Amino acid sequence: MKNLLAYVSFCLLTYSSFAQQYVPFYGSVVDQVSSSNILNNLTEFENLGVKRRGTPALQNTLDWLKAEYLSYGYTAAQMQEYSFTNSTTTCKNLVVTKVGTLYPNTYVIICGHYDTITGRGTNDNGSGVVTIFEVARLLQNIPTEYSIKFINFSGEEDGLIGSQHFVSTVVNATNPKMNIKLVFNIDEVGGRANMVNNTITCERDTGSPTSNNAASNTVTNELINCVQLYSPLNTYLSYAYASDYMPFEDNNEVITGFFETNETPHRHTATDLLVNMDPVYVYNIAKAATGAMLHFAVAATTLSKETPLANQVNFYPSPAKNYLNISMGSLNESIYTFSLIDLNGKKVLEQTIENPQLIETVSLDGLSKGMYLAVFETSKERLTKKIIIE
Repeated sequence: MKNLLAYVSFCLLTYSSFAQQYVPFYGSVVDQVSSSNILNNLTEFENLGVKRRGTPALQNTLDWLKAEYLSYGYTAAQMQEYSFTNSTTTCKNLVVTKVGTLYPNTYVIICGHYDTITGRGTNDNGSGVVTIFEVARLLQNIPTEYSIKFINFSGEEDGLIGSQHFVSTVVNATNPKMNIKLVFNIDEVGGRANMVNNTITCERDTGSPTSNNAASNTVTNELINCVQLYSPLNTYLSYAYASDYMPFEDNNEVITGFFETNETPHRHTATDLLVNMDPVYVYNIAKAATGAMLHFAVAATTLSKETPLANQVNFYPSPAKNYLNISMGSLNESIYTFSLIDLNGKKVLEQTIENPQLIETVSLDGLSKGMYLAVFETSKERLTKKIIIE
């Protein structure tokens, strides 16, 4: 992926007057990062072979990614595949969406590529893939104010083709344009065997356009703080280049990223294997990434006392006007009923929704302004929430 270049020294970031603090609940989540998961998933990634465009190994890896997310409790409705042509072959990006509770239309993206070139790519970028897995697993049931997109890109090794396609055909083709809070890229974080791997490089935007550099500087500062709060790693500040955050950077989005400090000599070779990596280093990076994503997406800071259904289902916008969106989160139901009840106890709207999408939209045309009780029912459970129509 990245060529070996001399690092450019930067001045230390100026810390905000409002310093981040350790959040005990976030720490308890970070402590659940599993070293055995890291090792097992790195082994499975390696065993899938050379994941080059047009190969069965690339498709098998995509199938493995989907199966892994399903095992964490994400549903098929939360997954989207975006196909693009790479040379003469079709490749796919996989996007898993977790809908936020307060800002469902604003996204924190955590991403990394799963394609490889020449070798099996256990470091570049199996290490990023398994790190994202742990973040996705641990945040699956925790409410976050902002929506999260977990993205596994293909086509990175052919010139960032997959991420470029996603920005042009998804981010910019959304109407209105997709609102991205930040992009957190994780690429090649496996470290080197037989070396002390105790530092992670945190990358900020220093390129053009320059209008997003200050914001990138701020979030990278926050990333550094999260590393120090939630992992034993030291941090090294550097610049972003040559990975899947670059098409976002060119699109004026705010980016940050992780990259190993002890760079491997095995990149893009047949020896990019687990034996030449440091899985403990990946484990510590997964802890840092989990803490960072809890912070960036503004996760709940305590265990919720709500029912599991209440944790999953979300109605927005609030207040509503012409329409109401219903998000199922990671709830997996083939049919549900949605109704609105006014203050007089009259049912003014009822819809049965079969084979629902992740987000369904209900028209509020004809309903008077005021407060209503929204009722979401499945065959087993019933959830009620107050909403306001203005």
